[in-house]
Amino acid sequence: MRLTIERSALLKALNHVQSVVERRNTIPILSNVLMAAQGDQLRLTATDLDIEIAEAAPAEVERAGSTTAPANYLYDFVRKLPENAAVKLEVSGDDPRLFISAGKSRLHLPILPAGDFPSMPSDGFETRFEVAPTELARLIDKTRFAISTEETRYYLNGIFLHTVANAAGEASLRAVATDGHRLALADAPAPRDAQGMPGVIVPRKTINELKRLLDDAADLVEISVSPQKIRFALGDAVLTSKLIDGSFPEYARVIPKGNSKTLKIDNKLFAEAVDRVATVSAERSRSVRLALDKDKVTLTVNNPDAGVATEDLAADYSNESLEIGFNARYLLDVTQQIEGESAIFELADSGSPTLVRDEADEHALYVLMPLRV
Repeated sequence: MRLTIERSALLKALNHVQSVVERRNTIPILSNVLMAAQGDQLRLTATDLDIEIAEAAPAEVERAGSTTAPANYLYDFVRKLPENAAVKLEVSGDDPRLFISAGKSRLHLPILPAGDFPSMPSDGFETRFEVAPTELARLIDKTRFAISTEETRYYLNGIFLHTVANAAGEASLRAVATDGHRLALADAPAPRDAQGMPGVIVPRKTINELKRLLDDAADLVEISVSPQKIRFALGDAVLTSKLIDGSFPEYARVIPKGNSKTLKIDNKLFAEAVDRVATVSAERSRSVRLALDKDKVTLTVNNPDAGVATEDLAADYSNESLEIGFNARYLLDVTQQIEGESAIFELADSGSPTLVRDEADEHALYVLMPLRV
């Protein structure tokens, strides 16, 4: 294998694929990136056996071939090269090394046979549809903060992606995430080919890798779904992932329907006030108490070890007085998703779930479980 490739093209592809590689691997070849040179491109592939990312980059291929080399060393070296460098990659004869050169810089890396590199089967995808990268990124951004990190409830360690019919009978592509303490839900118009797709739980790591790819995506994203796998094709990059094998809970049952007390508050001022009073909150509970009165909210944090913080905020509230507590971190996470000037809280009482809406986005909602105050 011998080729020349622009440093920027190689770095972009490496940046996308190498992040899948785990730093510590018991299987040596999983620390490597597969490089296959053919025609006028170099295709890079990396996997951790659960996720596989492949991306092609334009290259001047003098001799086709393939090999694998340590992903992290290769990425770090290319990243440190001058911006407009032309990078030469070569494997020759019986030399068990990849020779990399750019200008006066040289690097030899050990290689392993390309034939030993594991690949994910590409069959079984029964549902295929396309979505705009901005829509897919929005579904992820609105929900991923609520993904559970508790490994015992593995079925909550991802985003539940499925289709539903809205009130008007139109199909929506819906993303839902919850950790049992809060829930985030976002809808987007469902492509016709997506209707009837199986509901799938996309793992947290896959979601994070997909978001990185979406940041550079311009064209439509092709999504292929099977009961066990999901594949995202974005231009020259393809991400394939196993799905979480489990049943997502009946989330609709925890979304409150009859919360009659409505609080409308400036989202930016509210977030800043929560952040300030949470300065003295206990690390474990991060509890902040909201006392709602006519056109006013008082935020209080009382920590016997650190002190007491209070702050009054003007708000649009006309129901009877109510006190309710929330985890400050959860409140701040939700306020970061609000695009409009105001956040709208729909409450029932101090012990029931609270619904939070964004006045600028009717297709997203959030549920917060209260804390004892």
